[in-house]
Amino acid sequence: MLLTSFQLFLKTLHAHAVVDVSITKEAYVSLDLSVGNSELKQVNVSSSKDLKNYIWNYKKQNKAKIAFGGYLEQRGIYQRSTYFNQENSKKERNIHLGIDLWIEAGTPICAPLNGTIHSFKNNTNHGDYGPTLILKHHIQNQIFYTLYGHLSLASITDLEIGVEVKQGEQIATLGTVDVNGDYPPHLHFQIIRDIKDYKGDYPGVSNQLDLEFYKQNCPDPNLLLKL
Repeated sequence: MLLTSFQLFLKTLHAHAVVDVSITKEAYVSLDLSVGNSELKQVNVSSSKDLKNYIWNYKKQNKAKIAFGGYLEQRGIYQRSTYFNQENSKKERNIHLGIDLWIEAGTPICAPLNGTIHSFKNNTNHGDYGPTLILKHHIQNQIFYTLYGHLSLASITDLEIGVEVKQGEQIATLGTVDVNGDYPPHLHFQIIRDIKDYKGDYPGVSNQLDLEFYKQNCPDPNLLLKL
């Protein structure tokens, strides 16, 4: 599949790590949370505790500190929440549009690129992002946005829209299960080309009907992170 000019642009950028820079890429392991992972049939994925046990055991088995992945992954974990509309198979939102990085709550989150604070919000639906921050980037005549979901409440306290953020600067910490939408601690990181009128929120999961649009508007974050 040919990359678009924007995707090629993302590949040229030298991004800072979004989590602990002291963790080398050798300590990352790819994680499959798709409906095709037969191991998940033995896990109660509606329980954040059981899902965390599965992911953390997987990291331990692979001698990894961070598990990552999930872009365009069709997942069953969203069926626990009516927020994702599981009543209609075509409209059910279960295709993940970002990359998840699974690591402990309290982990510092850093800006991968220079930018400004676009917006922030606590998205409190069950299974939603919880505290969320969005940065705006204007680089080489390209304007785009990065979204950071499942943060701590303190991360969105006393923020001001338009404030400049430097590459590598700590912008947040990861939240706990009681504030992050009821998930094991992780960062949802997503790239957005055209954010329209959204503020502090943007769809992080798509249905089949809208997938082609979101694939263009939310390209693979790993083009930037290069994990």
